[in-house]
Amino acid sequence: MVIQERDRHLLRELAVMRVIDREQAKIVARFGSTTRVNTRLLRLTRAGLLRRFFMGTTAGGAKALYSLSAKGAQAVDVPLRGLQRRNDETLVADFFVQHQLAINELYCSLKYGALPPEFAFGRWISFTESLTPSLHLIPDGYVELKTPSGTLAAFLEVDLGSESLAVWKEKVRAYLLYAVSGDCERQFGQSRFRVMVMAPTERRLNSIRTVVAEATDKIFWLTTLEATGGKNFFGPVWLRPKGREPQPFLREPQ
Repeated sequence: MVIQERDRHLLRELAVMRVIDREQAKIVARFGSTTRVNTRLLRLTRAGLLRRFFMGTTAGGAKALYSLSAKGAQAVDVPLRGLQRRNDETLVADFFVQHQLAINELYCSLKYGALPPEFAFGRWISFTESLTPSLHLIPDGYVELKTPSGTLAAFLEVDLGSESLAVWKEKVRAYLLYAVSGDCERQFGQSRFRVMVMAPTERRLNSIRTVVAEATDKIFWLTTLEATGGKNFFGPVWLRPKGREPQPFLREPQ
């Protein structure tokens, strides 16, 4: 098959996203119809550029998932960061995949969604190791957004309820140490940053928020995965560690 530029773009993005479903592939590669994206994903899989897996759904069916193959990574000269699963394997209760797909939803919203006027996507960085040797801190992602007042930098923490609050307490401590260390400016060129926390339910959100509030009322912005769905990410759905009034993540110029 002839590898088109859209295929190359999708393969390069998989080096960042690691695993995608059909809808995420549709967004990233700008496919206009479900039929076209299904056809292309099948051809890329048969050509050995993608690896395909299946995950059971609550409706009793199976959803196809795709990751980068060694051949696909070589074709676009990117690191191989695909899933280590057997081709066409059916995954059951795979936490890593569920977590990564949730991270990808935010990535798609910020890079390919409609940002408010005067704002632009800057860059996204994924991590495979701790930010610094002295801190056990591996964020789910790092994003920069261009705003009229400068660059807004933020680390991402997607919580699916699997980590204990003791782990969250240590995570908050690590972010606070990182904030005063000066390492963020040395590593990313940004002296200030936010930590975006997205939880599966309001109950879980409140539990994490209580842990954060015990240590600080700064840098953390918290919400639920449902609240930021669709075009609501920049709406007034974010809570600070203290206070009851939801806030928009970004304020448009007055």
